[in-house]
This record gives sequence, structure tokens and C-alpha cells, in this order.
Amino acid sequence: MNTDFYRMKRLPPYVIAEVNSMRHAARRAGKDIIDLGMGNPDNPPPQHVIDKLCEVAQKPDAHGYSQSKGIPGLRKAKANYYLRRFGVELDPESEIVVTMGSKEGLASLANAITAPGDVILAPNPSYPIHTFGFIIAGATIRAVPTTPDEEYWRALDNAMAFTVPRPSVLVVNYPSNPTAEVVDLAFYERLVAWAKENEVWVLSDLAYSELYYDGKPTPSIMQVEGAKDVAVEFTSLSKTYSMAGWRMGFAVGNRQLIAAMTRVKSYLDYGAFTPIQAAACAALNGPQDVVEENRLRYHKRRDVMVESFARSGWDIPPPPASMFAWAPLPPALKDMGSLEFSKQLLTHADVAVAPGVGYGEEGEGFVRIAMVENEQRLRQAARNIKRYFASLGINSSAA
Repeated sequence: MNTDFYRMKRLPPYVIAEVNSMRHAARRAGKDIIDLGMGNPDNPPPQHVIDKLCEVAQKPDAHGYSQSKGIPGLRKAKANYYLRRFGVELDPESEIVVTMGSKEGLASLANAITAPGDVILAPNPSYPIHTFGFIIAGATIRAVPTTPDEEYWRALDNAMAFTVPRPSVLVVNYPSNPTAEVVDLAFYERLVAWAKENEVWVLSDLAYSELYYDGKPTPSIMQVEGAKDVAVEFTSLSKTYSMAGWRMGFAVGNRQLIAAMTRVKSYLDYGAFTPIQAAACAALNGPQDVVEENRLRYHKRRDVMVESFARSGWDIPPPPASMFAWAPLPPALKDMGSLEFSKQLLTHADVAVAPGVGYGEEGEGFVRIAMVENEQRLRQAARNIKRYFASLGINSSAA
């Protein structure tokens, strides 16, 4: 029996899984691991959201198949969110589809619009679904930088000039996972003009739209006039409302792309469980103080992490947004590489981080730190790291 499956051959080993496996083994052995590896919120959703889930789940008619594109009330709630947050009007019927998290949405759209041999422009380093969603669909990836400087635009122009066939899709992700880089509205204005000129679809992943710091709200590509002609944007309730396991997300924007994605999804799923969709409505339509509370929580954690890790001898640039810090390896340990450094940190400091190389070859030399433990635990992680550095004969000033 042939088990040399086509799509499996296109998927490399998942590097981050090595560290995850070590973390699980350490915990089974009774070690107290401070897990800063996975971006898994450690706080529950708002109580009124949980209450709505329970209320609707009690109804006898709430347990059948739902709607693949999302119940009408939820699509209207998302349209209202875009209007009050970004000043953007969306048609709930033709410009919004509900997804099971932004990850599933990206994968479904990749399957809807990609043919084998198509070339996709995606950032490197990047969150894995930004590349592998298209690789699974049969496409080829051409990497572009994440940093939105002039080199970024040169890379886009070079890709269009020297790639055969010409790229058909560009993926962007700001605030970036893993680098936490951000862009302003002028970037999106230039991007929309570039996409129209080059006839390229733009897929914007805005999963961290509400985790911004220092009073600088993140923009949406949909704020640009004409963006709907070329772009679709993905958002999620996972981080904004601490609903990661609920798998609630959205795609909004270009009607042709939304229609294609909706059609593919109609073959693949019956939509999320109706009580979860009703609870998502409660999140979007209800009190929004939890959004600010979550933002402040991660902001405080960021400041504690940067300050305490610096005392341990590890200088980390403060991220302007997201729940992640993109941390360069300490200079004295740079030659170790991000995967080995992550393993050593787990083994000798009981701290789990994600190796940068797991997000693409350009991620080598960095690790991603998720701010998903409380301030006390972050300070404990810093103390553990300081002891690890000392055991190597590295003092705080040399690390």
C-alpha cells in the first residue's frame, strides 16, 4: 500500500514540536515549567460570554447543524465591530464569513483560490499557516521580508519581475506573529495601490488587532479606499476576548474571495456550534471593557518581562503590539542556534520558548516569547534564566 502521500511529502518536520515534546515530558516528570512558548491566553473569557453559551446550549433546538458562513446575527455583530473600530462599512451578507479561527479561514481560502504551481508571496519569518496553508493546497512560496521598510517594497517588485509564473497572492500579518512588527495606514495605502497595479490578491491577518500598546491603535487594510477590490482580512476572538479554544474568527472584504471561501467551506463544514456563535455575538455586542483589560494586562506583562529579563542579562526589545516578544539570542549564546537554545533553556531554566527557526529560516537567531504567564511567573522565569547564564560562566553584562 502506497503511503508516500503527496501533501505529506511537502510538509517538513515541525521544529517547534520538538520543544513542545520536551516540555510535555518535563511536566510529566514533575517539573514546574514556565511556558512562554505557545500563544495560549491564560485568562477566561468574560462571564457574560460564558453565560450566553450556557443559556443557548440549554435550548433544545440549538444542537443541530449550524450555518457554514455563520449565523446572521454574528455576521452583523462583526460588521458593527468594523464600523465602530475602523469606520469601515461591510455587508454582512456578501462581505463577511465566519471561520473556525483565523487559521482555518486562511487554510480554507488557500484551498479556494490556489492551483498547483501558483506562486504565493508570504513573509519569512511567519506564522506557519501563512505558508503551509498554501503549500498544502499545492502552491509554491516565495518569501518576502517582514520588516515594512524600503527593502520590503524592493522584494515585492523583484518577486513580480523575476518569478514565473507571476505571484497571485500576497500574505501580510501586522501586528506580526512572530516578530510583533506593526505598520501604519500609509503602509496599507501603498500596499493596496501596489496590489492593484500588479493584480495580486492581498490576505491580511489582523489577529492581534486589539493588543496594541503605547496608545497606538493598529489600523486595518479595509480603511483604505479601494481595499475591498483586492483584499480580504482575517480577525479572531482568540486573543481579544481570551477565547482561543472556542475557535471563532472572521474573514471580511472582497466579495469574490468571500464567495469562493464560503463555497469551499460549505463542502467542508457545517459551521461552528450555534451556542458558540451566539456567545461570540455577546462578546462583540456586549461590554468592551474586557478588551481594554486584556490590553493593559499584556502591556504590564511586557514591561515586567523586558525589565526583569534585562536584569538577568538578556536584553529584549519591547514589542509595540501582540502578545509576543521577538527576542534575539543573547550574544554569548548566539552560535548555539535558536532550537538548541530553546532546548537548553527548557532543560536548565525550566522556561519554554519557541525557536525562531520554526517560523522560517529568517527566524534563526531569535526566539518567540509569549506573554501568557502572570507577572510573578515572568519574574521567576528571569531568575531561572539568570541562574542558567551563571552556570555557563556568563555574567549579566556579558550575556
